[in-house]
Amino acid sequence: MNVTITPAKLTGAVTPPPSKSQAHRVLIAAALADGESVISNVAYSQDIEATMDCLENLGAEFVREGSAVTVRGMGANAMSPLRRLAYPRLDCGESGSTLRFLIPVALAVRGGGIFSGRGRLMERPQKPYFDLFDEKGVFHEQKDGVLTVTGMLTPGMYRLPGNVSSQFVTGLLYALPLLDGDSEIILTSPLESWAYVDMTLDVLKAFGVQAKWENTSTLFIPGGQIYRPCDMAIEADWSQAAFWYAAQALGNPVTVAGMNQRSIQGDREFLEWVRMVKNEPMNGGFTVTTPIWGTPLGEAAPASQSRGCAVSIDASQNPDLVPPLAVMGALMNGMLNIENAARLRIKESDRLASVTAVLTALGASVMECPDSLTVCGKDRLAGGVKVDGFNDHRIAMMAAIAATRCDKPVTITGAQCVAKSYPDFWAEYGRLGGKIQKTN
Repeated sequence: MNVTITPAKLTGAVTPPPSKSQAHRVLIAAALADGESVISNVAYSQDIEATMDCLENLGAEFVREGSAVTVRGMGANAMSPLRRLAYPRLDCGESGSTLRFLIPVALAVRGGGIFSGRGRLMERPQKPYFDLFDEKGVFHEQKDGVLTVTGMLTPGMYRLPGNVSSQFVTGLLYALPLLDGDSEIILTSPLESWAYVDMTLDVLKAFGVQAKWENTSTLFIPGGQIYRPCDMAIEADWSQAAFWYAAQALGNPVTVAGMNQRSIQGDREFLEWVRMVKNEPMNGGFTVTTPIWGTPLGEAAPASQSRGCAVSIDASQNPDLVPPLAVMGALMNGMLNIENAARLRIKESDRLASVTAVLTALGASVMECPDSLTVCGKDRLAGGVKVDGFNDHRIAMMAAIAATRCDKPVTITGAQCVAKSYPDFWAEYGRLGGKIQKTN
């Protein structure tokens, strides 16, 4: 599907969808529990559907009633026929979270599994697991886009790099409590996306499972634990809210509703990034190399003021926020440096390259480096072009927000990719006054 957007302001209130990151974690914990849990406010994006399908193949049961899901966990479902099958086949779609979270879980509860996926998923690196499996005697083979892992995890020390993906840490945090002895996860490099691990620990605690930091590089996980059922509601997603906050910063009178301002989601940091780019008071944690001009985004700065390096933001802890951040930078009065973002190259697309390609095509000034982007702001973007969505939900949404400040219409190809995380995005965009035309 292609979407053509005629530039117009977005107006009104919008509530972002439930958090995909939290939903993955809660549904997995509920699936491992020894009873029934009711999980409410679940959005059935493609990634969440993939996680639920895989958990069903591992032996859990799900009953849906609207946005609520009753989960009968594997601990209460030990005699399920699915539990008696040989290594389950687990189609993870395009969800990196599903794949990396469930590889250790499948080993712990079924002795392995056969994993597949679509898009770039099976190209994304799994070496941290493979190195561990070689050490622990777990068989793994990746061939023709299919990954087979078989064997049993054993208690002990698990050494992982912290700068590849926190998803490896989360996967082990779900599996290791089920083993019959204590374990430790030892980080061999500084952990990036720290808040995602904290979210995992928060969910584990809610389901009666203990794991704790012994120091900044070691997690201690007692063995022999049992997941207890727990009823939970999924809160709104800050990574999706970021696109609407970016639209707001670009002059669209959009109100973002339903957000938990005290959320454990690390991506709520985006509000601080907005304040930084707009030169508003912040709560700290950022580098301003030159004071940014005091004019709002999208308004022309006085001609006497020259454009210079204004803001540097470290994206290592919140890489998913780079697309909405970059579109703000494209229309700010100054220059934005987005640093420590190399992990974006192994997302649904190479996001450093795709952000650069899309914004440049729209008329922005973007320089791509191996692990960073430099964006020089302009008052408006030209538009009048067709851009590729790169089969990446966050790139398509970025282009849609940028289109509100273009001079000419913008066509986004492959726009259906937003269904990966935000199936209602285009409906919401239109409801807020966005002028869109869909074509096949």
